[in-house]
Parts: sequence; C-alpha cells; structure tokens
Amino acid sequence: MSAEREIALLERAAQALRGHGLSVTMESETTLGGGRNTAGTWLSVSKDNSRIDYSARVTRRLTPGTVGHVLARHDHPLDAGCPLPLLITDHVTSPLADRLRANDQQFVDAAGNAYLEGRGVFIYVTGRKLREKQIALRASQSFASSRLKVLFSLICDAELAGAPYPAIAAAADVALGTMRAVVADLQEHGWMQVNGKQRRLNRNRRLLDDWADAYARELRGKTLIGRYSAANFLHWREWALNPAHLRWSGEPAAALLGCDLDPGVLTLYSDKLPARLIAHEHLAPAGPLAYEKLVELRKPFWGESLNLWGRLDCVPPALVYADLLATGNARCIEAAQIVYDYWLARAFPVR
Repeated sequence: MSAEREIALLERAAQALRGHGLSVTMESETTLGGGRNTAGTWLSVSKDNSRIDYSARVTRRLTPGTVGHVLARHDHPLDAGCPLPLLITDHVTSPLADRLRANDQQFVDAAGNAYLEGRGVFIYVTGRKLREKQIALRASQSFASSRLKVLFSLICDAELAGAPYPAIAAAADVALGTMRAVVADLQEHGWMQVNGKQRRLNRNRRLLDDWADAYARELRGKTLIGRYSAANFLHWREWALNPAHLRWSGEPAAALLGCDLDPGVLTLYSDKLPARLIAHEHLAPAGPLAYEKLVELRKPFWGESLNLWGRLDCVPPALVYADLLATGNARCIEAAQIVYDYWLARAFPVR
C-alpha cells in the first residue's frame, strides 16, 4: 500500500472512532518512541479519564483467506512497554469481527466496525457496510496477478531481480510486455530498488508477508481446481508423486519441512491429477459439504521459478508459508511461523 493510501485509511479509521464518542490522536512512532527507527503510527484513544495507546497495523483488505496471515503478523513479539497492535483495514465483516475478537485482536475499519477493549474502554460494533464508492475504490486497488507472479519468482531467486526482463518474465510465466509496469509498481511500493540498470529486491519479512497477504486475497482463490476425498488420506507420505508434475504445499509440505503437524487437508499443486494416482489412492470428487480426508488440487502459477528449490516434492517455503496462513487455522499459523524460522528468516529478516 502506498503511503498516501495508508494515511487516508488511518484518517478514515480515526474518524470512525470519533463517531463512537472517542477522542483520537495520531502521532508517528518515531516521535513518541524516543528516537525509535520504527516506521508507523501510534494512536491514542481516550474516553473520559480512560486511555489506550495503540500501534497501528494497516492492512488493505481482510478476507477469510487472509485473517490467519494478519493474526500471525500482528502476533509478532513487541518490545516491553509498546502499545497494543490495532488492526486498521477498510472493512471487517461480522464473522471476521467475531473471529478477531476471539483471538483478542482489536481493530477498527473505515465503515465504523470496531473492537477496542482495555483500561475502561470497551467498543464492539459489527455489521456496518462499506458504501458503494468505497467498495469500488477497494476493487480498483487490487494487485494484478502478473505482479504477484513476478514477485513470487523474485522471492524464490534472489539473483533474478538483476536479470533481463525476458528472464524474469519466463520465470514468472507472465507476458514480457507487462514487465516494465510490474517493476515500476514494485519500486513504488518499496519492494525493489532500481539504480540505473541495477535492480535489487528489498528482502525482509514485511516483503514476504505483503506477498503472502496479497496472494491469499488476489490469486490463491483462482488456483483451486478441485477438491477430492482420499481413502488413503492417512498414508499420504507413501503416495508416489512425480515432482515434475505434482508438489505438496500447505500442511503436508509443512510436515515434510519439519513441523510436528498431522495434515487436515492435503494440498497439491498440479495441472491435473494423474489417473494412476486417482486409482491407486482411491480419490473421488468431494461434495461441497465434505470436510474430512480432503485433497485440494491447485493450479501452478509460475514458470521456471521453482527450479531453484532443492526439495523436489514440495513447492518453495514461501508458498508453503502463504498457504498455511491462508487457512486461518491456529495450528497452521503456528506451523507457518516454524517454516519461517527454519527456512525463510535468514533470507527475509525482520527489520
């Protein structure tokens, strides 16, 4: 999100809180933090003699597929004495509001939905809807699939950012004609540094989290091909997969990468399930109400970017991480943190 859009959303959220009879002031973290180098905004919310200080955590859009990512990101350890994290977003539906409250995640959105609790303040408002103009604006700001694909390839290959455009386009499986606009967009969002003909990706956890969040919102839903029930679900480790065509992600990939996790859903990336696998593992199309022993088949969205990942039976850790967070399941969120710690932290440090 650009700085201008983030400020606009902060201002709308602050105005929404004032509409609930609260006094709200905003200041930069560096001003209040005694010289801290942390970028962001602190909000002070008060009513009568009660006051709560928050550290604003702005998210463009919240969906069932991204709430797990948000909860995991906002659960990062804070320094002693730091304000509580306050999620600020454009809109929170009633089911998502209940979910956030159940996880003690306080929030406010541009429509006036909010959950604040502590130090004599309690606000819980749900059910307010965005105006049509706000919905249209949100849709117009969505990430293009090509940008997400390019960024995924750059995440997988640190050296790719400096390669010629045709090489990047081939790795991401996007049209060469989109590359100039994509690089400009990445530069605008602060994800890429461009100095003449030299390009470098700003590799940190915020980049990884921004990509995972955008993937869950804008692209992941389009990758789902079908859902299947598996009679041999518990013996998934013994399935004969051709890594040239089938790769694990999500929960089974996390288990293969060292997490102590018994998968509840088996996620596979492939254009189709081989007839031999369907017959041998007794796979059958799952109905809309099925929820046990499920296999979800997702269409690959990359070009050559996976060739650099050494483990042939899994997609790269960044995609495993994103798929785990997209479930919104607490145990998957915990597994995503483990995947990050062991496979991603060195390349994408917290800064």
